[in-house]
Amino acid sequence: MTLRAIPLGCALAAVIAVQAASPAVGQTTYPSRPIRLIVPFPAGAGTDIVARTVGQKLGEALGQPVVVENRGGAAGVVGTDMLAKSAPDGHTIGLLTSSFTMSAGLQKLPYDPVKDFTPLGTMASVQNILLVHPSLPARNVQELIRLIRARPGQLTYATSGTGGVGHMTMELLRLKVSGLDVVQVPYKGNAPAVTDLIGGHVTMMFVALPSAKPYLAPPRVRGLAVTSSRRSPTVPDIPTMQEAGVAGYDYNSAFGLALPANTPKEIVARLSGELLRILKLPDIRERLTAAGTEPAGNLPEEYAAAIKADLIKWAQVVKAAGIKAE
Repeated sequence: MTLRAIPLGCALAAVIAVQAASPAVGQTTYPSRPIRLIVPFPAGAGTDIVARTVGQKLGEALGQPVVVENRGGAAGVVGTDMLAKSAPDGHTIGLLTSSFTMSAGLQKLPYDPVKDFTPLGTMASVQNILLVHPSLPARNVQELIRLIRARPGQLTYATSGTGGVGHMTMELLRLKVSGLDVVQVPYKGNAPAVTDLIGGHVTMMFVALPSAKPYLAPPRVRGLAVTSSRRSPTVPDIPTMQEAGVAGYDYNSAFGLALPANTPKEIVARLSGELLRILKLPDIRERLTAAGTEPAGNLPEEYAAAIKADLIKWAQVVKAAGIKAE
């Protein structure tokens, strides 16, 4: 199970029903001041664009500005810890990504990823794609698997660092397919990693689709498969990992919102309803798509269940691969 969306119409109807059942509490006084939206990554990244796009509309709906606050550090841990320790009054919201569930298996965190948060819902998701250098004699995933097995320890894959998405998605492949002895080459970010892949200095890598798209046509790299269980409308001719013969492989990088634990249910219901409504707006969907993401949306309890499932999945990957945080 991954952090992916459900039909927005069904989700919105369910939230409206919840709000109708208990509309009175907290709605006349909330929000009473500007809302802080913590983005635990530097400004300018894809997470920042999504947060500001949705946050602006959310502020308009609530009658108070939503102020994005970038608090990067420790792969998202610094900003996420600030969220966990904030007052549970609905005036502090935080953005979560897949790093939230991945980091839990890599290190001791200053917060509990389940007990210290109230998941609100996803906003958008990003598919990753498996790329290889065009000189590699592998035109699909099965040919790549056979090539790796024939040349153990000789092929390389680039990552943005140990424990990052590129590393974890490759380890997930190695967990699903036996006999894949490939060598990780960590970089300080995806940009230099993609540059070296194009230059033929490394053999392959997993990377977010928006980062790969400019190099697919005209082809400077070869895309073999996307990581989600469904094809991407951005590159509809490229199969999923499951279609390529890797059973059970499913990864989607979700951008979601969460509140501190013990936030009143009435506030959670109101914010969830507004979020789902906003994600149906044509201009918001257009802006999220233009940013290289796919608009999403689900109910708080569904997002919470998806987070728990991903925590289990990535803990299994970390244990199987023996990954240690840098």
